[in-house]
Amino acid sequence: MRHRSKNPPQPCFGCDGNHYGRRDFLRVGALSFFGISLSQFLALRQSMAAAGAAGRAKAEACILVWLDGGPSQMDTWDPKPNSAFKPISTNVAGIQISELFPRLARQMDKLSIVRSMHTQENNHPQGTHYVATGHRPNPTMKFPGLGAIITKELGARNGIPPHVMVPGMPKGKLYEEYFKGHFIGARYDPMVLPDPSSPDFKVPDLSLPKSVSKKAIEDRLSFLDIVDRTYRREVERAEFAQMDTFTQQAANMILSPQVREAFDLSLESSQTREAYGLDSPGQSLLLARRLVEAGSRFVTAGGYAPQAWDTHDDNDQKHRDHLGPTLDRSLSAFMEDLEQRGLLESTLVVVMGEFGRTAHQNPDLGRDHWPECWSVLLGGGGLAGGQVIGSSDERGAYVAERMVTMGDLYATLYKALGINWTKEYMHPVGRPVKIANSLDDETGQPLQELI
Repeated sequence: MRHRSKNPPQPCFGCDGNHYGRRDFLRVGALSFFGISLSQFLALRQSMAAAGAAGRAKAEACILVWLDGGPSQMDTWDPKPNSAFKPISTNVAGIQISELFPRLARQMDKLSIVRSMHTQENNHPQGTHYVATGHRPNPTMKFPGLGAIITKELGARNGIPPHVMVPGMPKGKLYEEYFKGHFIGARYDPMVLPDPSSPDFKVPDLSLPKSVSKKAIEDRLSFLDIVDRTYRREVERAEFAQMDTFTQQAANMILSPQVREAFDLSLESSQTREAYGLDSPGQSLLLARRLVEAGSRFVTAGGYAPQAWDTHDDNDQKHRDHLGPTLDRSLSAFMEDLEQRGLLESTLVVVMGEFGRTAHQNPDLGRDHWPECWSVLLGGGGLAGGQVIGSSDERGAYVAERMVTMGDLYATLYKALGINWTKEYMHPVGRPVKIANSLDDETGQPLQELI
């Protein structure tokens, strides 16, 4: 059975709470005089409440820490007796996590855990699509990803690429498709970067050929502008508007020293780089911090091998020897760095994969795919830390209390960012698309305990 909390009270004109008084019924009864239905009135009321949250938003950007393959909830944030790893106390009384994360245990006041996530896709491509877009795959429609929507709603800052993926998805372009803007516009697609831990890491598009000077680029752009304006008087094409955006973005990135510096990890001290870890997950998180600090709106930071968290075999050994220590080091250094730089209040942090793992182990000593109940780690951006939302049963297999959907998670992030989570986009096929899509085509609701 699906357990959902009641919708939170929303303020309206002269009343508060979820009830209506006599005057409210009189007002509703008069709506028909103005040609407004009750359903339209209620929708408007909810939209006004959502829009009102924008003025209170603290978050300005979001970093998604991507655990490719789907991490095991009972071996990470929701310890259970059927895990090989003991629970340890954190710096928040009453909250325990796996012993694999001693450093993060000291930062739990900055983080909160959702232990009752429930999704509907059990395979990697479909599961990634679902958590990236909030929608199940549909052969006739493509949906914009969370990062693309946030980028569209908030806009770019400081000439920095607003939407970045570092590095690209381990399984390649098929998975990267799920994070794109699609019908809302290619300008909101992520800029996909190579592995920042590679010795020869650089962003090719930001490097001018040695034979071309900055002055030459500026002169060529001026000449192109003259030719373009002359040609447009003869032929008007809608595609020009889109091309203008890409051309200007490319020029700004190539010519701006601030943009180049944002991508330059050599400007970080060796002490900082080593604290994050010199591997791909650590350097990806460090670069994500630099990009958000410079102005990016949404960064997906991964760096794990393809489906590293997909522990179908040797689950305990993989967690003990690699997955746990790597994430504990990089994520704890990242959270400390955000706080020390004054970025934690303005930067949302989301730690998740595409689903969870089974409560039982298979004959290969592994755990298989499990979307029924899993965990997400949240922090920063004005969200309350030191909280646990929902609970699983005694083995971590099913939701025991307070089911949370992707729509609810999205709505929470949107509200923290000052975005109206009730908004819908119109798809080219003529169907409205909820940006915070929950189960049964409902709109998700923000987690009030966190925001």
